[in-house]
Amino acid sequence: MTSYWFAQAVGAIAFLVGITVFFHRDDRKFKLQLSLYSAIIGIHFFLMGANAAGASALLNAGRTVIATRTHNLVVMFAFIILTLVFGLSGLKHAVELLPILGTLISTWALFRTSGLTTRCIIWCATLCWVIHNVWLGSIGGSLIEGTFLILNGYNIIRFWRMQKRGLDPFRAETQSH
Repeated sequence: MTSYWFAQAVGAIAFLVGITVFFHRDDRKFKLQLSLYSAIIGIHFFLMGANAAGASALLNAGRTVIATRTHNLVVMFAFIILTLVFGLSGLKHAVELLPILGTLISTWALFRTSGLTTRCIIWCATLCWVIHNVWLGSIGGSLIEGTFLILNGYNIIRFWRMQKRGLDPFRAETQSH
């Protein structure tokens, strides 16, 4: 197996891990599964030679786990600075700014928002990753982020409709904390 196909296989594994992330209503489970996906896709990006995206994805993994424990602004800004330092240092093409932007806005969302707001902001970050992954030629990355875009979009609409009917789709997560 060539290194290209090995990298694509790692991307396929990330796809399998990430496929159900956005069905979680519980923020903690949502964040932990998103973190596992981010770590695997980060390895995939490094194997594909996309170092800025790889650094952003691995930072996403650590940041997302830490965001389950704290919403401290200092920690949030530390991840923003790390994203800029590691992401910009590995930059080769302008389109590689998109995963950095996606990481920055999702970092803010994970530390400062919850529920439907988090999912809406992450939908925008996902769009940045989709464009990047298609440009890169990442089969698994394009499939998973495209799926994230669709599934998260579907769940945003579903959760919003529940709220319009007076139901709180995130009630289980607020009771578990």
